[in-house]
Amino acid sequence: MEPIYRIDSWLEPYASIIDNRHQKVLNRLEEIKADFGSLREFASAYKYYGLHKSGNQWIIREWAPNATAIVLLCDQNQWSDNGDERLAFRRIEFGNWELTLDANLLHHTDKYKLLIKWNGGQGERIPAYVTRVVQNPKNYVFDAQVWCPDEQFAWTDQNFKPAEGPRLIYEAHIGMSGEKEGIASYDDFRRNVLPHVIDMGYNTLQLMAIQEHPYYGSFGYHVSSFFAASSRFGTPEDLKRLIDDAHNAGIAVIMDIVHSHAVKNENEGLSRFDGTTDLYFHYGPRGEHPAWDSRCFNYGKLETLRFLLSNDQFWLDEYHFDGFRFDGVTSMLYYDHGLGKDFTCYADYFRDNEDEDAVVYLALANLLIHEVKPSAITIAEEMSGFPGIAGKFEAEGVGFDLRLSMGVPDYWIKLIKETPDEKWPVGKIFYELQQHRPEEHTVNYAESHDQALVGDKTIIFRLIDKDMYTDMNTDSQNLTIDRGIALHKMIRLITLFTANGGYLTFMGNEFGHPEWIDFPREGNGWSYKYARRQWSLAHAPYLRYHFLLDFEQEMIKIFKDIPANTYPYRHYDCDETQVVAFSRGDYLLVFNFSPNNSYTDYGINAPEGRYSIVLSTDEGRFGGFDRNDMFFVFYTQPQCGSNMLHLYLPARSAMILKRRNIVRIR
Repeated sequence: MEPIYRIDSWLEPYASIIDNRHQKVLNRLEEIKADFGSLREFASAYKYYGLHKSGNQWIIREWAPNATAIVLLCDQNQWSDNGDERLAFRRIEFGNWELTLDANLLHHTDKYKLLIKWNGGQGERIPAYVTRVVQNPKNYVFDAQVWCPDEQFAWTDQNFKPAEGPRLIYEAHIGMSGEKEGIASYDDFRRNVLPHVIDMGYNTLQLMAIQEHPYYGSFGYHVSSFFAASSRFGTPEDLKRLIDDAHNAGIAVIMDIVHSHAVKNENEGLSRFDGTTDLYFHYGPRGEHPAWDSRCFNYGKLETLRFLLSNDQFWLDEYHFDGFRFDGVTSMLYYDHGLGKDFTCYADYFRDNEDEDAVVYLALANLLIHEVKPSAITIAEEMSGFPGIAGKFEAEGVGFDLRLSMGVPDYWIKLIKETPDEKWPVGKIFYELQQHRPEEHTVNYAESHDQALVGDKTIIFRLIDKDMYTDMNTDSQNLTIDRGIALHKMIRLITLFTANGGYLTFMGNEFGHPEWIDFPREGNGWSYKYARRQWSLAHAPYLRYHFLLDFEQEMIKIFKDIPANTYPYRHYDCDETQVVAFSRGDYLLVFNFSPNNSYTDYGINAPEGRYSIVLSTDEGRFGGFDRNDMFFVFYTQPQCGSNMLHLYLPARSAMILKRRNIVRIR
């Protein structure tokens, strides 16, 4: 396979840098295989460290090279170092510590912690590889919890394999997925939201905030216990049951995995675990993230690599996840975390700012994940356009299957905020939606959770704003509402059908959820009012939200009829009339973004055939005005060496036409 700089000639001047970077990955891989036998064995540390039951004994191991003593704190010693030798760890080789206990000293659901001592100090700690952590509701303190139920979870998804890649991704947060004010559970989501995802036609569920995090309002991005599924939402079995049911419905489940940084908390997290600040992290200022107030991993350290790679394998093995959306990849790739950088030329990627140790980790992670589960999906949240991030490893890329096209929602925001409707440039819109590196596939999205948080706005809120609170009933007459509903459908339709890999929406945005996301905090009186989803709005017949929900479902149904290996082909665009037309498979999509001008008998170049409208944003059932004849059949006509299709294009509307073969009578 040709390297990425043969695919993109602009990378030729940097070929030696790319070659050297790739060689570093190969060198590290050979080093791992020489010491551990295989990458999978290297990434199996979770089977060695942490708490495990073996026959009639418990064995717990920790890596803490700076420690002088470690004591298990639990009910047996009244949570204090009282000299009970049964609960004192012994130092073994390579900075590891080990404790063997009789089985009757710890039981399922018992809580425990570590007291780690070092020269000059000591601290209570949660084990680094712990798989279950719970928070005391009275004092908010976190403890490790023994989790060893008598009956192991019985998976029924043994034959599951994603039918195709992540073409349609539903991004969701378990805790805020309920309508009641409070924290929803894995079981709530399984019973109430998963059926919605199935009915809508999405084929991939992306779950946020699974790894344990002390502060609920961090949206799950300040992780403390990397191997523990958040107990806020229920038990490990509850999460497994959700994934099992999704698989049996044909839906892949991926999780947001946070390996770009870690929470600073010491009692709950990894920071200063054995008294040192650089156990898993960089030493000094480089170990502190200036924007996120968190700790930065040292990817050049073998023990850090083993911890993170083991974390990747753990979630695949233990919970049957189908892959990951890696958070904060841009922050990992650059010493300055990409903060304030525009990346306007190729040289910006190849200055002395690139953290090649992070590149090595990400490449090894992709190799491991696809070895453990060949059908796995990996998505990079990467905004700089790093060359090769979603290029195949054999082509000297990093190996992600897809990259999030983060410029697309930014472009929609900028367009809505800064450009009058009558000046929207349709040629540039199509270009921006199609922009990606030649070696990569991307995930298009008009908005994700980022655009729904306080401090930002969803598309529907930007378009309609305060009128959402008064005029979303079907009896109202409001031009702002009409505009917002029309553009919401058009924006999502063109974003979906121009996707060259996958399409993503965040939970609730498909029906224009009216409220921002604001987690409980001191500033809002610790309220859950805005940390939930009001599903009832989408199903109320007297409100307009169901128009958006119904439209989304129909456009997804058509998109799923298109083979995955087809791509958009532009036939026509004109900024003066604000009309753009492109085909995908047997479907022709025509958009008229003009807010004022409807066009009669508008000529579009199109493949020869007869066409019928299968979907229009202007249909009354979707909150439109029924200005199109949905039963009319259109035929292309030869004109100046091309085939022309003449259409009626209502203002601020879009339609999908399906091409049918012309039956010729001899």
